[in-house]
Amino acid sequence: MIINDAVFGELEYHYVWSKDFTIEFFGEQVNVALMVDGEEDGEFIEKQYASYNTLRENWREIQQSILTPILDYYKEKRSELGYDTSYDKNYPLIETNDKLLENIKLVGIYVPAAKRFEARSIGLTFDCTWDEENGIGIRLMNEEVARVGYQDVAI
Repeated sequence: MIINDAVFGELEYHYVWSKDFTIEFFGEQVNVALMVDGEEDGEFIEKQYASYNTLRENWREIQQSILTPILDYYKEKRSELGYDTSYDKNYPLIETNDKLLENIKLVGIYVPAAKRFEARSIGLTFDCTWDEENGIGIRLMNEEVARVGYQDVAI
């Protein structure tokens, strides 16, 4: 089933509403999946629209705000696994945002059913070079990073 929503555009339903689109991420055009949680009827909640519109309006600032939490998460994982003291090619030393950007790729934006959260909520999913299976997920609450973890954190 396909709908054309006034805010999200043309979405297709396969257990979640989705579409592929292009967005600018640190000066690069990247293809990402937009996934919008909702029932098959294609009715969304106002908070979902507010979450998505606010993300779009503040995208430049949000991009800047997520790098440090991702870098902190990476350093923590690297330390937990003991790769801060012994070398592992999958977990190289990454200490700058530029180096981090070489190792992550934005792949998805998730708009959860708004009734699950009090605040505006958005999930961002990334592929990363050090954990191809789990990737990275970020949960934004009112445009602030609330959680960083595997991709399922974003959903």
